[in-house]
Amino acid sequence: MQKDLFFLGVDTSNYTTSLSLVKNGEIIKNTRRLLPVAENERGLRQSDALFHHTKALPELCRELFDEKEYSPEKLCAVGVSAKPRDAQGSYMPCFLAGVSFAQAVASSMNLPLYELSHQQGHIAAALYESGLCPRDGEDFISFHVSGGTTDIILCRKQDGCIVCDRIGGTSDLNAGQAIDRTGVLLGLQFPCGKALDELSASSSIDFGKIKVSVAGLTCSLSGLENKTRDLIAKGTQKEDIAAFLFEYLSCVLTKLCHNIREEYKDVPLLFAGGVMSNTRIRQNLLKLPNVYFARRELSSDNACGCALIACEKYNTEK
Repeated sequence: MQKDLFFLGVDTSNYTTSLSLVKNGEIIKNTRRLLPVAENERGLRQSDALFHHTKALPELCRELFDEKEYSPEKLCAVGVSAKPRDAQGSYMPCFLAGVSFAQAVASSMNLPLYELSHQQGHIAAALYESGLCPRDGEDFISFHVSGGTTDIILCRKQDGCIVCDRIGGTSDLNAGQAIDRTGVLLGLQFPCGKALDELSASSSIDFGKIKVSVAGLTCSLSGLENKTRDLIAKGTQKEDIAAFLFEYLSCVLTKLCHNIREEYKDVPLLFAGGVMSNTRIRQNLLKLPNVYFARRELSSDNACGCALIACEKYNTEK
C-alpha cells in the first residue's frame, strides 16, 4: 500500500498570498488571501505587497496545516514561485516573502526546495483536471493571461517540471490591466475582474464585428483602454462597457488562436491566468477546437501549481 506523501506550495504574487497542500498528486487544500488595495487605487507598490505577504503567511500557514489529512512527518518537499517568468532576469520583490518562508520550512525539516516561476505554477495548476495530459517532451501552447502577463508560451513537460518559451503575447498593456483600469474608472474595487464579469451578464448588446490589433502572435491592448474610456465618457451603461471589454478580449484571443494554428497546426491550447476565469471569454473560446481550461478557482493566483510541480519533481528524482 502506497504511503501518503505531502507537498507544500507557496506563491506570493503582487496581489495574492497563497499556500497549498498536495497529497499523492491530488490537491487537498488551497488557502489564499487577496492583498488589501486602497479605494480608487489600481494596484500596490512592491514594498507594500512584500509587507502584506509577510503578515499573511503565518496566518494562512495555521489555516493550511489545520487540515485533518495532513501529517507533518510526511511532508516531502516544498515548491515556491521565486520569480514571475521562467526567463533570464525575471524578478519581482514580492516573491521574496514566499521564498523566505519556503526556505525556512524546507531547511527546518531538511526537505528539497524547488524554486519555480509564477508562470510555471499557473500552467501546472491549469493542467490539473483540465483534461490535457501531455507526455514528457510533448509540446503544448499555453496562454497566460492575467494582470501582470499576457503571454503565449510554447511548453513541454521535462523532468517533472514545465519548460516555458514565450512565443507571443501583448506588446503593451496586459489584459488584466485593461480590465482593472476600466473597473476602477467605473467605481469598482480593485481587482475588478469578478465584479465586471457579473456586470457583463446583464448586457444584451450585440457588438457585431470588433476590430482588434493583432499581427501574427502579437497583440496590442492599449487601444482597448482608450475605447472603454470613450464609452464611459459617452455615458454608456456599465454592464454594456463590461460586456464590450470582454468581447474585445475574446476577439483578440480568438484571432491569436487562429494565427497559432497556421504555424503550429493542431497543438493543444491551454488557457491559464485570472482573466481566463471570465464567463464570456471562456464561452467564446470553448467554440474553438482542441482547447483546455483550468478550473475557475485554479485560474486566478494560487500555490497549487507549485505544490504539484514539487510532487512531480520529487517523484522523478526518486
